[in-house]
Amino acid sequence: MERIDAHFHVLGDDPDTVALLGRLGIRALNVCVAHDGWSESVRPGFRELARAHPDRYAWCTTFDLPDYATTDQQYQRSVIAGLARDLRDGAVGVKVWKHIGMELRRRDGSFAMVDDGVFSPVFEFLEREGVPLLTHIGEPLACWQPIDTPSPHAGYYRNHPEWHFHGRPGLPAHADLMRARDQVLARHPKLRVIGAHLGSLEYDLTEVAARLERFPGFAVDLSARLGDLMLENREKARAFFIRYQDRLLFGTDLVSTRPLSSLEPAGRDRIHGTIRSTYERWFRYLESDEIVHAGEQAARGLDLPRDVVEKVCSANARVWYPRLPQ
Repeated sequence: MERIDAHFHVLGDDPDTVALLGRLGIRALNVCVAHDGWSESVRPGFRELARAHPDRYAWCTTFDLPDYATTDQQYQRSVIAGLARDLRDGAVGVKVWKHIGMELRRRDGSFAMVDDGVFSPVFEFLEREGVPLLTHIGEPLACWQPIDTPSPHAGYYRNHPEWHFHGRPGLPAHADLMRARDQVLARHPKLRVIGAHLGSLEYDLTEVAARLERFPGFAVDLSARLGDLMLENREKARAFFIRYQDRLLFGTDLVSTRPLSSLEPAGRDRIHGTIRSTYERWFRYLESDEIVHAGEQAARGLDLPRDVVEKVCSANARVWYPRLPQ
């Protein structure tokens, strides 16, 4: 079974990385993120990798934020033209990131959420074109909790305090961000939306399930949330996977910000080791009933039925990203 990693950020442009993915049976969807110029630096590489190795790579584009210095119509025309170009160049989806809602401000200083009307024509364009929208809207709930609250994400917020919102008045609440994302789903029922990182509802699968029940055009990927799944009651998690087996996409969120061809062999070897160990942990958790270790956590695998694993790890990506090459 070919497995599709539907959330990947690695410019694996060297022959060894391509060969490693081949041995592991992985096709990776490289996702652009529009933040601090990172998207512009990796977009050409992601595009060329997908052209050169369509059996190993695909790519997902993104778009820049409004600066509110131009009219909404100018911004919308520019974004749609850019997305149309990227789709012609092989992009299979479009991503929006957490800075919408958590950083972006309107002219009056208020936070602009993903349901801001400035984005509506962009989403309508994607709806018409049948292109899915990958949404990373919001952070784990730990973002709003004290730093010493037990969480798989506490280390991230210690290292990235700029994204830790606890005790910072005037910033959006988690519920505000989820409400805005849900509003987009309600306004655009024909738009296929994939909620990255369990839809930013990793703290309770009941909350994820509530959205999947309410919005038929919504799916979620699992990327970077193995630790959260391992904290869930095993039987609850297993039942969740079986019930929503058509709406869950495997992904890792593996990241390398530099082309691997530019690294010394030792650096590439370290990244390759991370790639191998990450897939090994994930597949053991999904496919076996063995004890899986991730950091300081340990949990018994879900031992999912084979047909469920095939959907989550492969078939669903093709359904929700229909432009993926066969």
